[in-house]
Amino acid sequence: MSKIQEKMTNYRWVICAMLFLATTVNYMDRQVLSLTWKDFIAIDFHWTDADYGKITAIFSIFYAVISLFAGKFIDWMGTKKGYIWAIVIWSLGACLHAACGLVTMHILEIPNLATLQAVEAGSKLALSISTVSVWLFLACRMVLATGEAGNFPAAIKVTAEYFPKKDRALATSVFNAGASVGALAAPLTIPVLASAMGWEMAFIIIGGIGFIWAILWAVLYNKPSESSYVNGAELAYIQQDNNAPAEEKTADPNRQQANDNLEIPFIKCFAYRQTWSFIVGKLLTDGVWWFFLFWAPAYFSELGYKSSTGMGQALIFVLYLIVTAVSIGGGYLPKFFVERKGMEPYSGRMLAMLIFAFFPIFAMFAQPLSAQSVWFPCIIIGLAGAGHQSWSANLYSTIGDMFPKSAIASITGIGTMFGGLCSFAINWGSGLLFTYAEGQGEAFQFFGETGKTAGYMIVFCYCAVAYLIAWALMKLLVPKYKPITE
Repeated sequence: MSKIQEKMTNYRWVICAMLFLATTVNYMDRQVLSLTWKDFIAIDFHWTDADYGKITAIFSIFYAVISLFAGKFIDWMGTKKGYIWAIVIWSLGACLHAACGLVTMHILEIPNLATLQAVEAGSKLALSISTVSVWLFLACRMVLATGEAGNFPAAIKVTAEYFPKKDRALATSVFNAGASVGALAAPLTIPVLASAMGWEMAFIIIGGIGFIWAILWAVLYNKPSESSYVNGAELAYIQQDNNAPAEEKTADPNRQQANDNLEIPFIKCFAYRQTWSFIVGKLLTDGVWWFFLFWAPAYFSELGYKSSTGMGQALIFVLYLIVTAVSIGGGYLPKFFVERKGMEPYSGRMLAMLIFAFFPIFAMFAQPLSAQSVWFPCIIIGLAGAGHQSWSANLYSTIGDMFPKSAIASITGIGTMFGGLCSFAINWGSGLLFTYAEGQGEAFQFFGETGKTAGYMIVFCYCAVAYLIAWALMKLLVPKYKPITE
């Protein structure tokens, strides 16, 4: 049977499913602490809000810095070994959290858990317990951040290896939905595990999933040209960009393979406008997603629906259900523009990103409409979050449009670092803003809102316009398709 007649395998989607699972585990491991500290860990270690805030802030900064180097590591190590190293490290870091209690008691010579919990709040010993435990958790969070920083650079590089340009946004949307599914699954599973088996087991069980994934990855993954599960027809489909029209390739078609393997020194990455286009896209928008992720439960609580109530949980569930469903569909739009409208991949992707940039505009109506029904902000934030995830999938795919495969993880890591800085700034700044606005009461006003709700209104307005500003700057930096060839 000839290759033309050969029925194409679809193993690339098995690999995409593995990326989805890794991203889901990534987000769940990250959220175990946020879902157990208040009701479980703080009781043992006498933590305050300031203690928890210190841990999350340092984690965010450390994750951002490590991301700068994680991509280069993945490019150097390769996607198979690099991804295994990343998930094993972050899974180890997740499991290590469970030992913090035992180590704290050993250092302070406390004989058992009952004695630990019986320490008088505000005493010198209680302060010592909180201080030692915070530093131990910080050490574990740094191990976690070191591994987790490799997830997106590795996943984007694998997507570029297994999918042609026109399909990469769809594939990225599918695996990136793991972020939403992880955010959805975490509050439904982690508190239950902590209640039934202790907070330590919540860290161990969720963290242990990563080791299972690493074994499966070692067995299932090879580059498409080396995989026994990818037949000739699928390989030809994956490599179809090598046969693209000349204007979409290098001037000499025979140089295509050499260009894919072009080595770009790390420092030189910052000399390209294409790199700064990606940086701008991440810097201005990543914080929006993390604001929704971290503050949506608190916002609904301000409206009278705590996350401990059935209504509060329903609001969060529906919000992320909207994000997941809509964002996966959002990855199909560039494919439609390429296949049905005949656009080249980068132009189709930028047009799709412009469309998705309008989704978050509705965020500025979330607070005013909350007076009518809490479901209005729920649906609006869900659509804004879906717009971000669709935008993000296409933004990641622009790297594969422009850069050789050998540099994709490095560029992803650079952009992720700047996105992490944005996430830190918007969440830290929002906390300060809300505290200040609440203290000012009715004296603090913005667009007809007063007090803390005026603070939320300010942040919602930023979320509404961030994507359009980012798109305009990206278009200014890279007006049209221009791959890196030297």
